[in-house]
Amino acid sequence: MKKIALITGATSGIGEACARRFAEGGYNLILTGRQADKLNMIQAQMEANRVEVKTLVFDVRDAEAAQQAMDSLPEPWKRIDVLINNAGLALGLDKEYEGDPEDWNTMIDTNIKGLLTMTRLVVPGMVERNEGHVINIGSVAGDAAYARGNVYCATKAAVKAITDGLRIDVAETAVRVTNLKPGLVETNFSNVRFHGDNARADKVYQGIKPLTGADIADVAFYAASAPKHVQIAEVLILATHQANGSVIHREEV
Repeated sequence: MKKIALITGATSGIGEACARRFAEGGYNLILTGRQADKLNMIQAQMEANRVEVKTLVFDVRDAEAAQQAMDSLPEPWKRIDVLINNAGLALGLDKEYEGDPEDWNTMIDTNIKGLLTMTRLVVPGMVERNEGHVINIGSVAGDAAYARGNVYCATKAAVKAITDGLRIDVAETAVRVTNLKPGLVETNFSNVRFHGDNARADKVYQGIKPLTGADIADVAFYAASAPKHVQIAEVLILATHQANGSVIHREEV
């Protein structure tokens, strides 16, 4: 059987791009997300290219649903070679003292707890087999807070700490752990952050050529394809005219 990559949040953006890149690279796929119709569409496209795909419909915030979904996999599909913890989001761009607590809860439960849930469900098998790779999708926002990013930045700082901690915990095994930290990536990220305000979301990418989901997927695949003695621990990926989370040079439009 081919190697298996499990990708959370696979219905759009970086997750969908990772699905396509790993399929091109010869992996079978387990794709998770909340939208069954989108997962089914991606599955049909992948299977047309002779890639085997399993889809699991659940929200990573629901640990019980995640457990049930993973338990439903046929035994051979539980031997996951690469786990890409991609599911995540930003909500709002408010000053911390004016933020929406519901937005905070959603970000914390998805970006941190959801990642931990999937790690807990998948990594024990990797440790037992003494092989596997965990790729967490962090963010440049995890390096330093930017204006009005407060809670989102905190969740991505947590992703860095959790990733580093896992790498320490599996150091005696052959399991590898990678943190990818993208900067500006043009996906539906900003549409979600601004609760569907497309005009406001479009302004985020004005005057600069941002990264694409495919750019991040290429880096993820590179990390997974490195020789077994090579562990790509962390990669910061920025658009050419982005220096960090808050310094961006924009051309006039």
